[in-house]
Amino acid sequence: MSHVLVLIADPTRAPLEAALVRSLEKALEGRSRWLAEAEAAEIESALAPQAIADRAAPLLAGRPLDRAVLPVAGRRKRLLLADMDSTMITVECLDELADFVGCKAEVAAITRAAMNGEIEYRESLRRRVALLEGLPERVIREVIAERVRTTPGARTLVATMRAAGARSALVSSGFRQFTRHVAELLGFDEERGNELLIEHGTITGRVAEPILDAGAKLGTLEELLARYGLPAEAALAVGDGANDLPMLERAGLGVAFRAHPRVRERARVSVTHGDLAALLYLQGYPRSEHRAV
Repeated sequence: MSHVLVLIADPTRAPLEAALVRSLEKALEGRSRWLAEAEAAEIESALAPQAIADRAAPLLAGRPLDRAVLPVAGRRKRLLLADMDSTMITVECLDELADFVGCKAEVAAITRAAMNGEIEYRESLRRRVALLEGLPERVIREVIAERVRTTPGARTLVATMRAAGARSALVSSGFRQFTRHVAELLGFDEERGNELLIEHGTITGRVAEPILDAGAKLGTLEELLARYGLPAEAALAVGDGANDLPMLERAGLGVAFRAHPRVRERARVSVTHGDLAALLYLQGYPRSEHRAV
């Protein structure tokens, strides 16, 4: 079975060099293809995956590049599951809400610990939400209008996979007050999230049970695979936190995107230099096939 070594760069900071691609092509006894000039390329090789990695390692050492060795067969996935906060959007919505009650730093520290797998997620969410008690519901709309911004490449990722016939779901341990907006904005087929409880126009400091956590994200992946009659190999999952790891490990292609350290260590593929369009390059989509919303 043939494999490809995919290389992805941030072209504005450290462009991918043609000389490096040619050297890798020779070392891997393979054939190269540019996916985007100065940004992404792949080298197909008949060598075993470990041999590809071993031969490429000296040439790639110290270079600011994302890289992955993937099988050629089945690269284009038919189901996309994506985390929301710090993945499809650039902020953590709960942290931004906390800013309105003057405890953003405290909440953000708990968020980081939970996303790095240092504390149990459900309890961390209850603790953070409790600090929002009494906040007016209108603040949610303010955060959406003023602070929620989509991650570069997010629209292109969803639109391109959708045009190719893939289904997509936004699956977040954040709040549905935000997932509904982001899913519609980016063109997801459906969304899942937790419900922040509100009474008489005021945030209560509680979240509806059961809490959507790592197990629920994995369960959503299994549910959608069964619904569409797909094997796990046909799924792409992306996220940044420890609560994303079970779905990343189950999907055929699980990508830790600008993720917390423990997540990067465990994920098979990690993207830290490219934007979300990197997930298209990993699937073999050249820039000429990328779609815009």
